[in-house]
Amino acid sequence: MEAEGLGWLLVPLHQLVSWGASGAIVFGGVVPYIPQYRDIRRTQNADGFSTHVCLVLLVANILRILFWFGRHFESPLLWQSIIMILTMLLMLKLCTEVRVANELNIKRRSFADFDLHHFWHWSSFADYVQCVLAFTGVAGYITYLSIDSAVFVETLGFLAVLTEAMLGVPQLYRNYCHRSTEGMSLKMVLMWTSGDTFKTAYFLLNGAPLQFSVCGLLQVLVDLAILGQAYAFTHHPQKLVPHTAHPSSAKAL
Repeated sequence: MEAEGLGWLLVPLHQLVSWGASGAIVFGGVVPYIPQYRDIRRTQNADGFSTHVCLVLLVANILRILFWFGRHFESPLLWQSIIMILTMLLMLKLCTEVRVANELNIKRRSFADFDLHHFWHWSSFADYVQCVLAFTGVAGYITYLSIDSAVFVETLGFLAVLTEAMLGVPQLYRNYCHRSTEGMSLKMVLMWTSGDTFKTAYFLLNGAPLQFSVCGLLQVLVDLAILGQAYAFTHHPQKLVPHTAHPSSAKAL
């Protein structure tokens, strides 16, 4: 009787927790980029943020949306991709405007030049939009032609989450090469680890496609490896190889 009496409370409570988890999945991924955006606007300097982060996340989330057409998954994950794409476009717009304003070289570089040496380093935000639309159009057309192939659909989903999972690898490699985590924000890495852990748990508990869970676990392992580097290089410092500059993190520190 007591259990039945509490039923009226547990059901809405469970629904509330479910809504909260879904909201965290949809918006949680963009939270780390809010202080980065505000800092760039305040300082009018985008050197500390790698726009290749935007490239990786745009590719990963466009592929994830295309994967949805072949195999439907949780709606919050679909909305997460849409929100992330919009966020990365906003970051690109701000970074491009700030960089062009501070750039001494006034020679215009555009997507239409098809110059690989200046790929993803163009002078106008419109060029980035053209590139994103071109990639989306080509990938969308290929997906349309191959949507009935289960192998293609599963491969598409795997590529989407694998691309996102590899986002921390450049930082991991940079730390290894310099035997140091100097210039890396430990708070941000902790935020990535907690966010990726929550996301992976959400995948596992909600029966998301296997690709999501596997690559989520891989992403957590990369985050933990970076934290391990931070501990090792702090408590057991090694002789540094002379270098002139510390490249910024590829995961938007």
